[in-house]
Amino acid sequence: MATATDIRYSRAERILHVTFEDGASASLPSEYLRVESPSAEVQGHGPGQRVTVAGRRHVGIMEIEPVGNYAVRLIFDDLHDTGLFTWDYLLELGQQYDRRWASYLAALAAKGLSRDP
Repeated sequence: MATATDIRYSRAERILHVTFEDGASASLPSEYLRVESPSAEVQGHGPGQRVTVAGRRHVGIMEIEPVGNYAVRLIFDDLHDTGLFTWDYLLELGQQYDRRWASYLAALAAKGLSRDP
């Protein structure tokens, strides 16, 4: 189980920097976090219900709210605020960035959608 020891958000870059207890770290763009949100709105309520979220190229994070010792709630400036980003999920997002981002871009293209608002 991962434990975050430091979380910093760079508003200028729109990147969330997370450092974990074991020394691992991740730099996660706001857009990536928004389109990979663990919320039901994005993930759906069951298999095959995942939503491809478009138009979030310029999304930022307004607030980071701690949830116990295991997660944060991110409040995005498009007012999306559901879904808890656990330490394990943030670590997973960092480790799988290249694959997940490529998959997201492919899904946008296949659906004729854009990253732009």
